[in-house]
Amino acid sequence: MSNFSKVLMFFLIVPLFSFSQNQSQPDTLWKTSGNVTLNFSQVSLTNWAAGGSSSGSGVLMIKLAGNYKKEKVSWDNSADLRLGFLKEGDQDMRKSDDMIDLNSKLGIEAKEHWYYSFVLGFKSQFAEGYNYPDTENLISKFMAPGYLNTGLGMDYKTEKLSILMAPLSGKFTFVMDDKLSDDGAFGVDPGKKSRAELGATVKMEYKTPLVKNVDLETNLDLFSSYLDKPQNIDVDWKVLINMKINDWLSANLATRLIYDDDILIDIDDNDDGEPDRKGRRVQFMEMFGAGISIKF
Repeated sequence: MSNFSKVLMFFLIVPLFSFSQNQSQPDTLWKTSGNVTLNFSQVSLTNWAAGGSSSGSGVLMIKLAGNYKKEKVSWDNSADLRLGFLKEGDQDMRKSDDMIDLNSKLGIEAKEHWYYSFVLGFKSQFAEGYNYPDTENLISKFMAPGYLNTGLGMDYKTEKLSILMAPLSGKFTFVMDDKLSDDGAFGVDPGKKSRAELGATVKMEYKTPLVKNVDLETNLDLFSSYLDKPQNIDVDWKVLINMKINDWLSANLATRLIYDDDILIDIDDNDDGEPDRKGRRVQFMEMFGAGISIKF
């Protein structure tokens, strides 16, 4: 991990932990919360006439928040972390989910529900990624890609909803791997390790209970570059439905939809198992699981 990455991770994560000790103090200016969930599934087959293979999977999900409010100043910080693996039959263990999503938003109240705001966000992943079953050619890793997003604008905020409109925004893409950089992966020029774009950002966050013990949380990030195909808007949309069973057990349905005009996906036109070309595609992930959940 580079020094830049260490500093960035420190800046965004430390506020979430440094004030958690004040959680029990009613007069604190900080409001902190967190949720750690371990979802798992397992199938074991022995002499199973219907066919199939044994498998096991697990996904660790960590959500942290640390929000500061004093008079007209607010500072909201969040971390959304996931890492999951799948083991099926005799195959090697494979990655099934991987996400680092850190956000920090500083606001000064303009009038009721409206804030002048500056937002800083970072997205990447923990582990190396491959296009299975090919495990020889790396297609992603930590900081390849890595995204740093900044924005300055207005935030409409209530207890459940936040809509940030930032007409002055920057998107910085990092590809800190020599081979991926040489290939021009994730929109960087071949041989370059980074790319900067100027554009506009819209960020929407919404949380609400659906029914008793069932909560909905959704986050939508949109970015349009002013100088390069502004009509092709980058989309990152996450939805999480949490179903509480009791104090320790829960079930979760999570989806994520991504479209980035700079990301080229392998396309197999004739279904022979070999990619024929690369093209832009909508990425979609859906995950349902049940497991242990600790909320604090």
